[in-house]
Amino acid sequence: MTQKLVIIGNGMAPGRMLEELFEKAPGLYDVTIFNAEPRVNYDRIMLSPVLSGEKAYEDIVIHNDDWYAAHGVTLHKGARVTEIDRHARTVSSANGVTASYDKLVIATGSLPFIIPVPGHQLPGVLPYRDLDDVEKMLEIAKGKGRAIVIGAGLLGLEAAYGLKRQGMEVTVIHLMPTIMERQLDPAAAYLLEKALTERGIEIITKANTKQILGADKVEGIELEDCRIISGDMVVMAVGIRPASSLAKEAGLAVNRGIVVDDGMMTSDPNIFALGECAEHRGTCYGLVAPLYEAARVLADRLTSGAAEYHGSVVNTKLKVTGINLFSAGDFAEAPDREEIVLRDASAGVYKRLVLKDNKILGAVLYGDTADGFWFFDLMKKGTDISAMRETLIFGQSFQGERRWTLWRPLQPCRMMRKSAAATASARARLPRRSHPKA
Repeated sequence: MTQKLVIIGNGMAPGRMLEELFEKAPGLYDVTIFNAEPRVNYDRIMLSPVLSGEKAYEDIVIHNDDWYAAHGVTLHKGARVTEIDRHARTVSSANGVTASYDKLVIATGSLPFIIPVPGHQLPGVLPYRDLDDVEKMLEIAKGKGRAIVIGAGLLGLEAAYGLKRQGMEVTVIHLMPTIMERQLDPAAAYLLEKALTERGIEIITKANTKQILGADKVEGIELEDCRIISGDMVVMAVGIRPASSLAKEAGLAVNRGIVVDDGMMTSDPNIFALGECAEHRGTCYGLVAPLYEAARVLADRLTSGAAEYHGSVVNTKLKVTGINLFSAGDFAEAPDREEIVLRDASAGVYKRLVLKDNKILGAVLYGDTADGFWFFDLMKKGTDISAMRETLIFGQSFQGERRWTLWRPLQPCRMMRKSAAATASARARLPRRSHPKA
């Protein structure tokens, strides 16, 4: 007997879940989707290339209208769900559509955090979360002028790069001393800031926004130190929070996000949560890889399987043309950790692996990221790297006795087990790499 599956949200995570579901059990569910956006599913990771002009919206569509029709999916576009009635097992949208369900998946994503400084409601103050935001940025960018980006995290820097490519002057304001401090150590952050500055993007660190200036639209910002920066647009890229209010109003268990178990089930056995709105074992994920892992588990559960999601280790890559950056895991310094560092300042290459008990805890790569996912795989699997630790920093291609014999005399990096201060001093004295390229 066909069951009714209703999905609130049409992002990448529920899209991947449906692909898995249709492959495992075609025809098991009659699927209805409510999408707050007036369009089909698209690749949100590729919003940055759309903003920079390197791609068009049509290039990033994942599932077009024909895909939904082929799988018998009813897609309500521009239909924001306003109520979940758990007793009647129905959901209702703001445009008057009501649908009943046997199983419900809440995939409402996240909401951008807007700093509530004076002027934050002025026209021209924009978040950076979806295609609507990008289209508004592109409209303002037609007049050139200056864009001010608040927040030098991953999204903030991608927005800055995209707007610079559109011909705007760009200033990035960041509260912390180094950019992307959650993903990068200070050495890699310095190289990245230098590369962005060379591309004409102004970056001001240790700066706090006091107010946004303007009468009828954005005219600039004032910093806490009284500096004034004129501008025509302010992009807020200072963080996100799970969109969990709908679930909370329905009486589901909610902490920071919608609480789910290892099967992605909420406190109601007929309702599941997936994506950035879900909180699993105290963690809310904002990157697509863990959301895809959870999507596979949920697809299995919806077909009476017993798969479990146990959490994810995440990695980060920056989508800025000409800048190669990769980071993953925990790369903080500690007395019980070791690190391998390779630095070639002239080539703009920096690699750092953090080890504990002969296992990789974290990796930061700048300039040469070819082995990023290999290091990431070793980290996820908890692989003992004892046998290859002397050549580990050179990557996967340089493992094995034959290559080690060729490279051993060069020894351009050292293993260090020192205090944080001694580590910093030693890192500054490391010799440049002198070996040839592979």
